Amino acid sequence: MNTPDTNPLPFDAPSFLATLTQRPGVYRMLDEEGEVIYVGKAKNLKKRLASHFGQGDASSKQRAMITRVRNVHVTVTHTEREALLLENQLIKAHKPRYNINLRDDKSYPYITVSTHQEFPRVSFHRGARPKQGRHFGPFASAGAVRESLKLLQKIFQVRQCRDSFFRNRSRPCLQHQIQRCTAPCVGLIDAAGYAEDVADTVLFLEGKGERLIGQLIERMQKASERQHFELAARYRDQIASLRTVLATQAVAGESGDLDIIAAASHGAMACVQVVFIRTGQLVGDRTFFLQAPGDTDAADLIEAFIPQYYLDRPVPRELIVSHELRNETLLAEFLTVQAQHPVGISSRVRGERLKRLQLAMTNAESLLKSRLSSRMDLRDRFDDLGRALGLTQTPNRLECFDISHLQGDQTVASCVVFDRDGPLKSAYRRFNIEGVQPGDDYAALAQAVDRRYQRIRRGEVEAPDILFIDGGKGQVRAVQDALDALGMGEIAVLGVAKGPDRRAGMEVLFRPDQVIGIELPASSPARLLIQHIRDEAHRFAITGHRQRRRSGATTSILESIEGLGPKRRQTLLQHFGGLREIGRAGVDALCGVQGINRQLAQRIYETLNERDS
Repeated sequence: MNTPDTNPLPFDAPSFLATLTQRPGVYRMLDEEGEVIYVGKAKNLKKRLASHFGQGDASSKQRAMITRVRNVHVTVTHTEREALLLENQLIKAHKPRYNINLRDDKSYPYITVSTHQEFPRVSFHRGARPKQGRHFGPFASAGAVRESLKLLQKIFQVRQCRDSFFRNRSRPCLQHQIQRCTAPCVGLIDAAGYAEDVADTVLFLEGKGERLIGQLIERMQKASERQHFELAARYRDQIASLRTVLATQAVAGESGDLDIIAAASHGAMACVQVVFIRTGQLVGDRTFFLQAPGDTDAADLIEAFIPQYYLDRPVPRELIVSHELRNETLLAEFLTVQAQHPVGISSRVRGERLKRLQLAMTNAESLLKSRLSSRMDLRDRFDDLGRALGLTQTPNRLECFDISHLQGDQTVASCVVFDRDGPLKSAYRRFNIEGVQPGDDYAALAQAVDRRYQRIRRGEVEAPDILFIDGGKGQVRAVQDALDALGMGEIAVLGVAKGPDRRAGMEVLFRPDQVIGIELPASSPARLLIQHIRDEAHRFAITGHRQRRRSGATTSILESIEGLGPKRRQTLLQHFGGLREIGRAGVDALCGVQGINRQLAQRIYETLNERDS
């Protein structure tokens, strides 16, 4: 295993190049602190690295990068395709500053149909896909999935409730009353009739809408001939709804799976727009903003984006890209191996495809301009904050703490972080406060700051230039004392106190050593920045407090029952779906849960029903 080289001397490129192989592989460039600053792949390692360290025409990005290189680690691979895979795995792991990085770790949502059950459920699913059932997607957003689920519920009336809720029904729920479910839980539809609705749902999700409409027309005619007019009317309504949906979702000339990828760049900021078409239907789009070296063109952006994006995601059979790619054949081979089916990439399209590609490019350019404009506004606010506080340098990183509780109970502290690009949500943290007097915000803040800044002192987290506290002189003094005890009293602390009548826009700033607060002009950009970070800390604290209250309300009563440990509590909650459903269950139903005997079931029943009486 190679160890980072911390030698501050310039890298000896000629000696290094003399030892290199001409085989394919991946290389990692490290700086004097051993940090990976660039990852690249090559068909010929010696030739590629020689171009980096050569004296030819180098871009400003390459010159800046090469001056920082102190060591290079090389990994040889069998093929260039293997090198491409390893390169993108390393980029995702190390996030080097001179690579184009896709910072998107969110999994995509799917619609799942539990076809292995007697009465299948249609549901929202995100994360690793279960082995059982059918899965449709991915969808562009959770909102798109929920809208689709509402539509399916309205047209096909297949259940969407949790299994624990379904198993314990004794009468139809509200969804049946508003004609969104046929109530298989209480036998209002037989298995054959329900299976037909499920089959229709699957057919629709597979994109075979026209075929489904043909089947429904046949059923409507047969029902009418048999004088089953209510059933015929239901088929008629389904047909009308499906025609409306298909007219709005269908993409002219398409029948399969396709992604359209368009890119735009300006300076160090880039935007990639992805449009998803599945089984000939438009299912949504998604926008990604990337940090890229200033001289990166759109084709390079797309080449870097595609392997990172599809590294662990389903790949459609075809990609349309806005710019011609230099390594189009290699990328297609890479994706074909990843997907285990043929994948084509094209940039030259005509007709409706060209119109959709041009629209995606227009969207990418428009969104990039909007993003750049908002960033300029944000940086102006940082500059104004530095001037307003009399700082010699503009601050780069801000933190803000807030406290949330209900009459001193379930206290949660929040810490939010902003840099000059806006909220840095990956650095947000919450702290459940314990061991302080209920309602003592000073002690709660001191505890949260101590826990956070212990990590900063150890170098695990970057220190802020300014620490904001949602509060006045008392809160600021408590935080300053906590920082002094940690030996970090040099960090600037500012309290954001509510002004007269607690009106927004009238906030006053307090330093630990000031009796009179600082009031910023109403038109000050710095005031807007302070309001933004204070409001974000407040929102984050309240959300954490509500989650803690919900968790406490769910478990506290169960924790009081003798013989009901953490594992059994968890099993109960998973089986019934919540505390309310457990309370409604009888002793016999409770006995049906693994690990619950009749004596314990009786205690659970009595405890929950005594509480409700």
